[in-house]
Amino acid sequence: MTNNDGSNWTSKSLGSKSGHHFFYLMVRLGGRRPAYFFLYFIVLYYVVFVPSVKEKTDPYLSKRFPDSGLIKRIVDRYLWVLHLGKALIDRAIFGICGKESIHISFDNSNDLKKIKSLNAGFIIVMSHVGCWQVTMSALSALGRPVNLLMLQDDHDIDKHYFEHGKQDQFFNIISPEQFLGGTIEMLNVLKNDEVLCIMGDRVFKNNEFCIDTHFLGSDVLFPLSAYKIASIAQKPIVVLYSQKTGPKSYTLTIPQIIHVPVKLGRKQENYRPYADKFVRSLEQYTKEYPYQFFNFYDMWKDNK
Repeated sequence: MTNNDGSNWTSKSLGSKSGHHFFYLMVRLGGRRPAYFFLYFIVLYYVVFVPSVKEKTDPYLSKRFPDSGLIKRIVDRYLWVLHLGKALIDRAIFGICGKESIHISFDNSNDLKKIKSLNAGFIIVMSHVGCWQVTMSALSALGRPVNLLMLQDDHDIDKHYFEHGKQDQFFNIISPEQFLGGTIEMLNVLKNDEVLCIMGDRVFKNNEFCIDTHFLGSDVLFPLSAYKIASIAQKPIVVLYSQKTGPKSYTLTIPQIIHVPVKLGRKQENYRPYADKFVRSLEQYTKEYPYQFFNFYDMWKDNK
């Protein structure tokens, strides 16, 4: 789906509303095993018989695996959708069965200490990788309020973990559809030394606040809001990723901490070096975990 504002992604997940509720029922009745069991067959059905799945998956797969033949492409498609399904099931498990059902740890034990030692507020830039909603719970260990810039859409059919009723919401939501895209609210939470989380891989509304940079072989528009806010508020940026490393375990990694100089102004080009650092780390993530990057749309379309 393509939005009229130029961004061509939609928050509507793969699958139907009834399909999602079927998996919620499986989780409630038997936990992870029956949900995963049915997932393998349902994903096969979608990959073979639903044409829109090919449309949603081919842009990324053709970039990440450019030399794949027909059979390899079908296998890649199956594995990618399967990993998405497991992430959504894990999110439901976390909300329904409790946080003890998912084990979350940092790849480097010093990483949590490193960001806890940041005395003032800071920005966390994440991506749609792993199961970011589950791993957000790990941020409660920081001992300070956590805020997330997040677009909530009427097209959403898959529930957030806190919508299942058992788990509290670990973060406050700032809407990018507010006045000035929520900039005032973001600056206020940083002023209060709170944590601000921003997704760094999707354009919400306005292409004027983006920059094109090379990603998997071609230019893609990436948002600049995190780097502009960091420059204005004089706060560091922590890049945080998660990856599924076992049936019920996720690992968090912090590939880098980005320091954006103060008062870089409004010119987009001033922020390119810092956006590029994030994009290069995301590109490295796709090399290591190619089936855990969940942008099911043509990211390269706006630059064709």
